[in-house]
Amino acid sequence: MDSATEAFLAHRNLLFTVAYEMLGSAADAEDVLQETWLRWVGVDFGTVLDQRAYLIRITTRQALQRLRTLRRRKESYVGPWLPEPLLTTPDVAEDVELADSVSMAMLLVLETLTPTERAVFVLREVFDLGYDEIAEAVDKNPAAVRQIAHRARAHVAARRPREAVSPAQTRDALEAFKRAIETGDLQRLLDILSPDVVLLGDGGGVVPASLEPVVGAGQVAQVLGRIAPTASLQPAQVNGHPALIIRIDGEINTVVALRVDEGLITGLYAVRNPEKLSRMERETTVSR
Repeated sequence: MDSATEAFLAHRNLLFTVAYEMLGSAADAEDVLQETWLRWVGVDFGTVLDQRAYLIRITTRQALQRLRTLRRRKESYVGPWLPEPLLTTPDVAEDVELADSVSMAMLLVLETLTPTERAVFVLREVFDLGYDEIAEAVDKNPAAVRQIAHRARAHVAARRPREAVSPAQTRDALEAFKRAIETGDLQRLLDILSPDVVLLGDGGGVVPASLEPVVGAGQVAQVLGRIAPTASLQPAQVNGHPALIIRIDGEINTVVALRVDEGLITGLYAVRNPEKLSRMERETTVSR
């Protein structure tokens, strides 16, 4: 391999993760990587002091451009929009910070930031880039980047889960949730759901899904009770956390991720749009 290809491949998983955390879409992240590659092979490598930082800078700029396009697309999206789920490798869950940063709950919090705030937060808090490096990536001066980082950090802190939840707690909640659905035990289901639990279903107008958030344990239990009794519920690692893959006749029908607070399920994210389920048959490597 030539040196340009070797450097790009060495950092590819990292660049994909940067783009995915900024966009919440694996398909768009892959497109960003293609654009990054085209620009990378045209660089005068004699001027590149830090290949990793340079590649992250290209990726960030391309992701920012695409993020603004995605925002317009989301405005016309049918029903709630959820990030594209990833079947992740087991080692992702071992890196608590990485797993938190790619979780469905965190990606939805990042959706509430402006594009520049999101880029700065991801590069600083997840990938620990210096303010000077981030400034070059987002075309701001370092002082402005510090202010943006402070504002984004406070915004995220006010909206993220109240306390860290161990993978074991999430697995326990998931197992209880799975058993309740498989047995049709409504009381067991209500016991594991927070009274103010919220269910978001993403069908994208392609398959049936509630067009509004479903709020409250009773309402959510009614929706979950409609899962076909012939459905197969398969535990999996999705975006670094335990989740369920629901199959009907062997085909993936829905991916359900959980948000757990204080032992109860407070959020359910059900991705049903077939266009977002294409990466669920193979593992995706994300990396810091």
